[in-house]
Amino acid sequence: MRTENNKISTLIESIPYIQKFHGKTFVIKYGGNAMSDKSIAMKVAQDLVLLKLVGINIVIVHGGGPQIDEFLSKLDKPRKFHNGLRVTDNETMDLVEMVLTGRVNKDIVSMLNKAGGYAFGLTGKDASFIKAKKN
Repeated sequence: MRTENNKISTLIESIPYIQKFHGKTFVIKYGGNAMSDKSIAMKVAQDLVLLKLVGINIVIVHGGGPQIDEFLSKLDKPRKFHNGLRVTDNETMDLVEMVLTGRVNKDIVSMLNKAGGYAFGLTGKDASFIKAKKN
């Protein structure tokens, strides 16, 4: 019974926040390390679906460093970093894009949909949705 009381208490405490943020959009950075444990990833997906159910829009910007490293290791492709930032040549960039869009993005979308949400994935290249330039 104690856990039921905790759940009820948590819901009651959340009402002012739900009211404050209803209709707002949250941009959430979801790091690659946080995706490594599937049971934790599913709990994150359930939490994100709950946010949407209470009227908070979600945009996820994801990483994928460990997944990229795993793929590059399988191909015996060296990883390069400078001052903590990944440095990629054009060939490696193609592989990175493949991992992020073909695996990581689709895994997140799938998990959100399994958790009861309605998710779809976009990349910065889709319809030139995001443009960036080096300063």
